[in-house]
Amino acid sequence: MSPPPASRSAIKRLLYAAQHSACPCHGCRTGGSHSPMQAISQMRKFATPVEAHPVEKEYAFEVAAANLRFGEGVTREVGMDLKNMKARKVAVFTDPIVAKLPPAKMAIASLESQTDLPFVVYDRVVAEPTEASWRDAIAWAREHDCSHYLAVGGGSVMDTAKAANLFSVYKDADLFDFINAPVGKGLPITQSLHPLIAVPTTAGTGSETTGTAILDITSMSFKTGIANRAMKPVLGIVDALNTRSCSRELHISAGLDVLFHSLESYTAIPYTERVPRPSNPVLRPAYQGSNPVADVFSMWALHTTVKYLPRISKSLEDYEAMRQMVLAASFAGIGFGNAGVHLCHGISYPISGLNKQGPKYKFAGYNVDHPIIPHGISVALSAPAVFQFTAPSSPSRHREVLAIFLGTTPADPSISSIPDSEIGAHLFEAIARFLDNLHVPRGLKAVGYKKEDVPKLVEGAIPQRRVLDLAPGIGDVAGADGREHLTHIIERSMEY
Repeated sequence: MSPPPASRSAIKRLLYAAQHSACPCHGCRTGGSHSPMQAISQMRKFATPVEAHPVEKEYAFEVAAANLRFGEGVTREVGMDLKNMKARKVAVFTDPIVAKLPPAKMAIASLESQTDLPFVVYDRVVAEPTEASWRDAIAWAREHDCSHYLAVGGGSVMDTAKAANLFSVYKDADLFDFINAPVGKGLPITQSLHPLIAVPTTAGTGSETTGTAILDITSMSFKTGIANRAMKPVLGIVDALNTRSCSRELHISAGLDVLFHSLESYTAIPYTERVPRPSNPVLRPAYQGSNPVADVFSMWALHTTVKYLPRISKSLEDYEAMRQMVLAASFAGIGFGNAGVHLCHGISYPISGLNKQGPKYKFAGYNVDHPIIPHGISVALSAPAVFQFTAPSSPSRHREVLAIFLGTTPADPSISSIPDSEIGAHLFEAIARFLDNLHVPRGLKAVGYKKEDVPKLVEGAIPQRRVLDLAPGIGDVAGADGREHLTHIIERSMEY
């Protein structure tokens, strides 16, 4: 006699067991044997066909990242790479500052060393790209009809190159056709894009590993972007020599992006809790929720950033710390590029966008003539309050994070003795102290925001569904509870 079919709840419990059975790697968080295949075997034994018991939540995750090459001086190889790819004409993207620095000069020299390798240079990328700057880059790319793309710069350069590449293939598309819903249409990318090689010059965004590109929608006073695996580079060339020309402030801002990429992806909702499950694999989003593979990369990047970013802050000649941070940036990129970020990033987008009309704060160390709260700083401003809010969703994960900031392990009595209900408060203080040591502005008030700005910041955060839907405990972002939670977090972030 065959066993009775499993109930939906039993199937979900087995799926949970398949994900959370522990292994010796540092991405796991409970004891026990590592037996996901055993759980899957049990599912096959007892479960009836999917059609009989439709599963509304996600049940799978994908791992995607660009090929990466690490090494000091490896930028010199990019000309050979493009020659090997049989490039007909290369579009080189950079910005006016990087164009004069060794990384861009090394890349251009590498291109020039190859016979019969035509290239054209776009050096008008702006820090924190806008609709206008993207449209300018897109028009240039459509005009020059290049077969391959090369980005040499920080996240702004790499993201602009991704957008130019996309819209040079979709020649008749409008910018908002592919921008994430609900701000844009969020259309799928079904055509093959041109090969893109990304050479980061900051240790921050991890854009060399992902299919994400972010811009400032100035007409709406917040940031958003396009996230699709089709836009990821074919190769990321990660050269530690390229970050040596960064200012202390740029190192810190970029490094904070690494820190919170790691933290947010590790504390995002589990991929099995994301809804709805896509009707077709091609519709599975790039940001999928925390998962075992992303966890490993995110935790390594978190450990590394907490250890080495303060060292760079103290000495711009600590080249070992810089080598470790370029690795951490790419590792965090793989982590969040597959798991996603959540509240810190979702709230940062209106913080950066509204600054141009409101506080008009200009962060030191950035050679620009307009107000700017750099991305990493805007993400950090709400971080203590964010992780105090998310801690109850997974006390064990947040306890691990707290131990990293305090330089110990979760088993240390000073950490293990903290009640679950108090982990968030301790983590608030630990993150705040870490930011203080880097001389980060102490909350929104320190960059010019006032209490009366809170509703505008909330309204600017609500459309960021791509990331906020991955936030644990937030609920329906657009609903009354979601607004109340966002309001409380932003109010708590005014000062600390």
